[in-house]
Amino acid sequence: MKKRVVITGMGVVHSLGCDVDTFWNAIKAGKSGVSTVTRFDITEFPTKVAAEIKDFDSSAYIDKKESRRMDRFVQYAIVAASQAVTQSGIDFSAMDPYRAGVVIGSGIGGIDTIEENSRTLLEKGVKRVSPFFAPMMIANMASGQVAIRFGIKGYNICVVTACASANHAIGDAFRMIQGGYADVILSGGTEAAISALGFAGFCASRAMTTNEDPGSACRPFDKGRDGFVMGEGAGILMLEEYDHAVKRGADILCELVGYGCTCDAFHMTAPHPEGEAGIRCIRMAIADAGIEPEQIGYMNAHGTSTPIGDPIEVMVAKKVFGDHVMQVPMSATKSMTGHLLGAAGGIEAIITVMAVRDSFLPPTINLQDPDEGCDIDFVPNVGREKTLEYALSNSLGFGGHNGAIVLKKF
Repeated sequence: MKKRVVITGMGVVHSLGCDVDTFWNAIKAGKSGVSTVTRFDITEFPTKVAAEIKDFDSSAYIDKKESRRMDRFVQYAIVAASQAVTQSGIDFSAMDPYRAGVVIGSGIGGIDTIEENSRTLLEKGVKRVSPFFAPMMIANMASGQVAIRFGIKGYNICVVTACASANHAIGDAFRMIQGGYADVILSGGTEAAISALGFAGFCASRAMTTNEDPGSACRPFDKGRDGFVMGEGAGILMLEEYDHAVKRGADILCELVGYGCTCDAFHMTAPHPEGEAGIRCIRMAIADAGIEPEQIGYMNAHGTSTPIGDPIEVMVAKKVFGDHVMQVPMSATKSMTGHLLGAAGGIEAIITVMAVRDSFLPPTINLQDPDEGCDIDFVPNVGREKTLEYALSNSLGFGGHNGAIVLKKF
């Protein structure tokens, strides 16, 4: 018999707030976390904006000497995970460390570290490359360092499936607890790819916006959209087996009830034009939850503000929900957060949990002129109250990866 899985803690690091309450209040208010990039000289770059975290300070959580040996994506993960642990009230020292785990996704890993040490190699020679280069830049170091921080010795893995990484990480953690292999798992995603090299790569692929106005640059489903806006940060959730949570008197925030995972097997970067695997993925998640599509009251869309991706996701939703699609509000919160790549599903899972918990639909901002065929309820520009029993969060990634999770009000 499958175990029930609940969420008992959450943590966020983002330009809209470095704690869940601040972040969620900004989302509810429809605020944009996008600004002009200041981390490096953007003069030669066609993209000028990102949801960049300004003046990030990890000193309340990480010793300064330690932080110098961690890429930013690892620091983000530790801060967000620490918040999730605190909210959950779990004392890892009082439980079997092999019954606890960490599953954190990252699509890019330590690109800052790669860029910095590549420059050092070329300018100063091989002997000046940091001895910490390898353990700082590898994508699994977020899950590894979080485990070290809390003495977690059970299932520990890093999921790397591009922009679906965090949803897949949460789904894999869900399966481990369902199967009885763990009692608690910290899971989600982290990313820190706002660097000159990261920007240059996505600019070269013409995937990012060239709109220089931070306030209007990210506009999912709108005719004026021209590419995604990069974001950074982390979203980490404490997943816990239901009986384990009840026994210790935990405050249960939400229940995780369904997960779907498929691959388009079609193209390196483009989604399949007919969305077959995307449809199957969402249907799998809903079936796994043991409900009908009509019971989904809200969908947090992948909605990246790209010309190709947005209308395909709308088509997928229409095929999944059929005539009921107009009764399923579907907002693209990347309009406010930017696209956190491998961490996107982490913060969007948190947004979806809060939507269910607070009976509130977050908006899709900057939606002034919906594109042709984008004619469903995107909660345009202003959020609104709605009682929710079930909600779904959807993610897609380069390589054709699809991941969807279903959350239930507790």
